[in-house]
Amino acid sequence: MNDSTERQGWLQGPHVAREPEPLPYQRAVRFVLLGPPGVGKGTQAERIVREFRACHLSTGDLFRAAKCAEHVSPAMRAAVACMQRGELVSDEIVIDLVRERSSCLRCHGGFLLDGFPRTILQARALDAILQDLGVELDAALAFELPIDEVIERLGGRRTCSGCAAVFHVVSRPPLREGICDHCRSTLFQRDDDREETIRVRMRVYEESTGPLIDYFARAGKLELVSASGDPDMVFERGKSAILGRLALTPQASVVA
Repeated sequence: MNDSTERQGWLQGPHVAREPEPLPYQRAVRFVLLGPPGVGKGTQAERIVREFRACHLSTGDLFRAAKCAEHVSPAMRAAVACMQRGELVSDEIVIDLVRERSSCLRCHGGFLLDGFPRTILQARALDAILQDLGVELDAALAFELPIDEVIERLGGRRTCSGCAAVFHVVSRPPLREGICDHCRSTLFQRDDDREETIRVRMRVYEESTGPLIDYFARAGKLELVSASGDPDMVFERGKSAILGRLALTPQASVVA
């Protein structure tokens, strides 16, 4: 995947044409990525798109890019205005943002949608957009992790007050307790990494995403993946779920 051209098409708006690259499997993969805070969704997204040469279409990246973009579309301008007022970006605006970039959903290698859809309304809008494009969603890949493990992962994080490097009291401890290895500044626990905050975030996630999980399950398009264990183990589970869902095997001429 030519990351620069695909990200330019997603972040800036119009799709940038490019020569298709050989795919490692028989066809493109098209998945929605779901998962609560703490499951390592970003890490898994990077590895999945690298493995299958798909496009990582993250609405989080899109919102961050919108804040500093010089030339913005009406939908992006509306999203920026909401964020500047401290408001949530409405379903309608998010749907418009994705619809503006609908050609990215026809990426040669497929796509991994991250952060969209978040509601039933958005999921139905995605169905309509894909239908108009003549593209079918393969499934939603939902990473799951017990709340105690989420608390252990997020609650153990420590952030440097100087350079913002992130450590973990168990899996990645600093050489000197409470001190950053890089700049020697003090490490601290962010408010959103505290147990009480994590439980609130998880409850909000479950309330908002539960109906979405049911939506994809009813459509026969849900793949549940355990996020327990190290990233390599989780990736192998996710890869197996994708390959099993699509009955894909490697193309020898590409991966040999």
